[in-house]
Amino acid sequence: MASSPLGRPTRGTTGTNRLRRNDRWIAQSDALRRAHDPLVVDLGYGASGVTAFELATRLVRVRDDVEVLGLEIDPARVATAEAQLAEVRAGRTPFAADLPVSFARGGFEVPLPRGRSAAAIRAMNVLRQYDEEDVPDAWARMTARLSPGGLLFEGTCDEIGRVSSWIDVDSQATPLRFTISLRLADLERPSVVAERLPKALIHRNVAGERVHDLLIDLDREWDRAAPLSTFGATQRFLAAVTGLRDQGWPVLGGRTRWRLGELTLPWAAVAPLPG
Repeated sequence: MASSPLGRPTRGTTGTNRLRRNDRWIAQSDALRRAHDPLVVDLGYGASGVTAFELATRLVRVRDDVEVLGLEIDPARVATAEAQLAEVRAGRTPFAADLPVSFARGGFEVPLPRGRSAAAIRAMNVLRQYDEEDVPDAWARMTARLSPGGLLFEGTCDEIGRVSSWIDVDSQATPLRFTISLRLADLERPSVVAERLPKALIHRNVAGERVHDLLIDLDREWDRAAPLSTFGATQRFLAAVTGLRDQGWPVLGGRTRWRLGELTLPWAAVAPLPG
């Protein structure tokens, strides 16, 4: 393990069930389902190990051989998570006593045991405190620890996990897809995600940039679908995403994902313009 982990400690605003939407996304990903060695890293889990416990609980339903490694720069946070893990092992928590989770100290260098590589690395709310120009180097360092076919899931969410967005990045540090995931109940406008865009996009939500155009068009379709709100927010969102696709946006997936409040597009559709 590295003696000087790369990066800065996260703010540590860990919350129970905060990353449930991202957990679900990782669980259905080919990176996990097709992995020869399903080792998944929860990088920068924060002040509590709960996100790693929740991630493992959801992933083990898909791969019973999965392993989750939580990494944090702050040794005090690692000690806290290991104490929590001892409680899990003793059967004094709602989590399974044999949950396949461990914790260690580490940062963007992603130290892994016995020379293994990761099927997936989750880095949510980690790059939010960095500058936009720091993103490519951070992606490169993290994705260097992925196995072929592995993915980095990097993004941001609000404190209670109702508004999320992330980018899927491959083992060559190439961004592939951008996803918005929203709790539809009580949603006022989809553009609320503007405050929780990944660092690579959050400063690009300005006129002339693709992600700005996306949010403008998505809000417009949401407004157009307002009459369907009598049938529920899900039907309204389905209509909004369908309208967005009909406009020419290269929306991925289908109604099963859209019903969950998820919208995914190829990275090229929202990538920052050069210059």
